[in-house]
Amino acid sequence: MSSRTVIRGGLVVTASDEMHADVLIEDGRIAALAASGTPAAEAWTADRTIDATGKYVIPGGVDVHTHMELPFGGTHASDTFETGTRAAAWGGTTTIVDFAVQSVGHSLREGLDAWHAKAEGNCAIDYGFHMIVSDVNQETLKEMDLLVEEGVTSFKQFMAYPGVFYSDDGQILRAMQRSAENGGLIMMHAENGIAIDVLVEQALARGETDPRYHGEVRKALLEAEATHRAIRLAQVAGAPLYVVHVSAMEAVAELAKARDDGLNVFGETCPQYLFLSTDNLAEPDFEGAKYVCSTPLRPKEHQAQLWKGLRTNDLQVVSTDHCPFCFVGQKELGRGDFSRIPNGLPGVENRMDLLHQAVVDGHISRRRWIEIACATPARMFGMYPKKGTIAPGADADVVIYDPQAEQVMSAVTHHMNVDYSAYEGKRTTGRVETVLSRGEPVITEREYTGRAGHGVYTPRSTCQYLN
Repeated sequence: MSSRTVIRGGLVVTASDEMHADVLIEDGRIAALAASGTPAAEAWTADRTIDATGKYVIPGGVDVHTHMELPFGGTHASDTFETGTRAAAWGGTTTIVDFAVQSVGHSLREGLDAWHAKAEGNCAIDYGFHMIVSDVNQETLKEMDLLVEEGVTSFKQFMAYPGVFYSDDGQILRAMQRSAENGGLIMMHAENGIAIDVLVEQALARGETDPRYHGEVRKALLEAEATHRAIRLAQVAGAPLYVVHVSAMEAVAELAKARDDGLNVFGETCPQYLFLSTDNLAEPDFEGAKYVCSTPLRPKEHQAQLWKGLRTNDLQVVSTDHCPFCFVGQKELGRGDFSRIPNGLPGVENRMDLLHQAVVDGHISRRRWIEIACATPARMFGMYPKKGTIAPGADADVVIYDPQAEQVMSAVTHHMNVDYSAYEGKRTTGRVETVLSRGEPVITEREYTGRAGHGVYTPRSTCQYLN
């Protein structure tokens, strides 16, 4: 059964253009765009017409860094694929790429199958997977080739968390060499975990147990050192590199230098590093535990350099690293020992609105908003132009966005399955009104009209963003 939707009268904003245009959707895909009021647009008929007068019509957000149901520190992330993707839709995100986990001693395939089982039939929006590689060996390297062939084209490694996810430089080099051959993209958590563990032990021995010490031991210089080392290893391997959740100005400088040298090195940051700081980690009565994540929040002076990096394209993507843990019963595991606080923040619902606020505040342009939140993440991870833009042939993942509506972020009104908001009380301008996923309304004028199981698994091609 064929279905047609027309979106009329809005300002269509993509990474490359802004135009007052009507959008025709047929059978889940963008069929055509035409200037509003022209005979071509007026001639369109449809089963459903959406009036977007005074609103933006933007591509659905692409969040390429989420952790639904992630086991961590004796507990697991509080959002399931069902609750997390529903919350993503409320925030204008229509595609996530989550991280399947290989446990040490197990195969990549076992980890990937486990994540398929968690997600299948439960997602409100489309989803893909990256693969966390925790155990590099000959079998793992062969499996990397097979995964790339079937659309899992990115692999995450950790220079942090010894004993859990950590890979040493030799393992990292081997995986990078393999990705140089098979077209995969290595994603790196760049922090010197071996040195950090020493500093954690010393801080606890001094009785420094509060959440703020989480930020103090995970030093910016150790993020910068690991970023530098990852870049050089990738250079030796002849492989591209994507550094996740960049938080420190010193790490941005390493990325900028590498890019100036012509290397295929990319950086992602997250809203928490742009809008929050060590002031939050230092909140009294253990409230700072709400803001424990790794890489950690930094002093406020780092924010200007992150915004600059986004403007100069030394940072290309803003993702959330959405990994929520409830304050009660989960974050509280670290009372008296900051090293036991589960690392992670909720944010999948807030990203598009916070970045629109950055447009309002003059940090970035409207088109750059769409570029860093929709188009580039889709290109970086092999989903463009199916995802990340509004153009004929693209999936009809479309958001009607009210740029004038005001809201106050709060745990009382958000839809993430977590008992606090990292942005409690923050006033923002701009709000999602209606969201289509492959042409189907998931949010309709601020009402949830989606369903678990609408979202489908999306295999990806290799990185489309290389020089």
